[in-house]
Parts: sequence; C-alpha cells; structure tokens
Amino acid sequence: MQPVSGVFLVVLPLLLGACAGGPAPDTRRVDRSLTPGVVSAEPGAATGRQVLWGGVILGTTNLPDSTRIELLAYPLDSQEKPQRDDPPQEHFLLEQCGFLDPVIYAEGRLLTITGTILRVDKDPLGVAEQTCPVISAKELHLWPAERMNEAPVIHFGIGVGYGF
Repeated sequence: MQPVSGVFLVVLPLLLGACAGGPAPDTRRVDRSLTPGVVSAEPGAATGRQVLWGGVILGTTNLPDSTRIELLAYPLDSQEKPQRDDPPQEHFLLEQCGFLDPVIYAEGRLLTITGTILRVDKDPLGVAEQTCPVISAKELHLWPAERMNEAPVIHFGIGVGYGF
C-alpha cells in the first residue's frame, strides 16, 4: 500500500498544476512598478527594462517585417489576466517581429505580455500630446475570447440521466 501513496503524492501536484488557467511568464527580471503611465511620464528611465503588462487589443496592424498591436492596459489579477472591471491605464504598443494574424489578435481580445521597453512614441490615437510606450514581446498570452452576448444555459427537468 505504501508505493501507491507515494505515487499519488507525486502525481497529484502535477495534475493540479495542469489545471492552472493563466500563463506562467518568467517574471524574475520584470519591474512591476512600471506601468504604461509611469513609463510615459519618464520615458528615458524605462528604456530597456522588462515589464509584464496586459490589456485589451484596440487594433492590429501588419507591417512588412513585423506586427504592431495597440492595447489599452488594465491591471492584472493573480493569474496575470487583465481586469476589465478595474479602471484602465494608458495605451501601449507591442511590436512583434513576424506576422501575427489580425483575425486571431482581434479587437477586444485580452492579451498579457512580458517584454522589453523599446522606446516611447507619440500616442497613435493622436490624443493631445500624450506618449505611448512601445515594447518588444518576449512572451505573449492571448486569453480565450470572452462570450459576452451569449444567454446563460439553464436546463430544467426531472428524471434520471446517463451520459459519457
């Protein structure tokens, strides 16, 4: 009986770990004190620093050798998912080498990114004289699409059921 308990103790944490829903980004070098607003206010001090940011995609543009994604940042929860219930932070841009499909990286999707701050550009929306941090992603986590317009599924019934 002892070997079965030992196997159980080894397998159980692996099974529980597989149920985790969020990304597991490498956050050892991430500066969590940097937000898009902090970087916009002091652009020179943040260049080259590592960040972990997330937000809602506002638009995706494919360029000849890269893709640019504009995001509205939101605070992250304990699973590093952007929280749309919290007040939004400022805009930021992601520049990624290669092609990212704009159908997949569509407007309204949630995205979490770890990456390096490249520079600070003028806000692509042209809002006053605001600036917008630009980051190069090391890791991307696109969250499953939220289904906001679906009605809840409720079933009423009496009886015995059997299914697989």
